[in-house]
Amino acid sequence: MRSITRLSLVLLLALSRVAHADSFKLVSDDIHEGQRLHNEQVYQGFGCHGGNLSPALSWQGAPEGTKSFAVTVFDPDAPGGHGWWHWTLVNIPSTVNHLAKGVSKQRGTLPSGAVEGKTDFEQTGFGGACPPVGDKPHRYQFTVWALQKTTIDIHEHNDGASVNKVLEANAIAKASITAIYGR
Repeated sequence: MRSITRLSLVLLLALSRVAHADSFKLVSDDIHEGQRLHNEQVYQGFGCHGGNLSPALSWQGAPEGTKSFAVTVFDPDAPGGHGWWHWTLVNIPSTVNHLAKGVSKQRGTLPSGAVEGKTDFEQTGFGGACPPVGDKPHRYQFTVWALQKTTIDIHEHNDGASVNKVLEANAIAKASITAIYGR
């Protein structure tokens, strides 16, 4: 009987966490679910001619126990079958719930303690959309992660795939906006 009670408690806590995680939302004035990215969020280089600005992002409804946030941008449609990392930003303090447009190290001021990893463009900071000419429009997944740790041991030489593994292991919840872009 006691093990059933413990199991029930564990299930209730898990369901409570999931229900609260469902209220975790990411919003933006610059990007919208299923809509085409603006030229501001297009890479400058590799034949692309954009502003290469990270979009303004804000989030609400972070789950209880959130100690920090992270933001990633990933293109799962990139050639090669492994996707393409456009941005990783970790160690955003739990008191921060928004990022201004252009906040990336390349253009703006990051929140205190925040660290950007290396993109698949082999640089730190935001790297905008730049799919191959003629490909169907690619999906760009902008994700904010609520994390159970105050800091994640990530440095600017860490690539997106390795950052993603650490985030998956430490995530309480995540919220995303998926925009598209083709050329």
